[in-house]
Amino acid sequence: MDTNHSIRTVKDLKIYQLSFELAMSVFEISKGFPSEEKFSLTDQIRRSSRSVTANIREGFGKRHFPKSFIRHLVDALGSSEETLTWLDFAGACNYTPKNESDNLFSQYNQLSSMIANTIKNWK
Repeated sequence: MDTNHSIRTVKDLKIYQLSFELAMSVFEISKGFPSEEKFSLTDQIRRSSRSVTANIREGFGKRHFPKSFIRHLVDALGSSEETLTWLDFAGACNYTPKNESDNLFSQYNQLSSMIANTIKNWK
């Protein structure tokens, strides 16, 4: 768990680092989605994955107001879960190889757990 004392920028937060990496992974995997999904599944999964990172950063900017920071982390958690839903659809439509999908699921579950822990333990 990160502590306030060692954090200088949002990029020092492990949840920020992981969420950014995962958003980039989602971007890469979604490049292979069919063109007819461009304005639905592709757009939705990219938006939700990026929303995780954006909410963490926006909340960090308001970290001196703990309730506001926590609210943004709760939103990030929701966006992480939304991304898992879109990954479910991508898998059900056979747009993603099972091993890549399983890996993203595992990492997003880890991220959700890290966000939940940060919500509980932020001081």
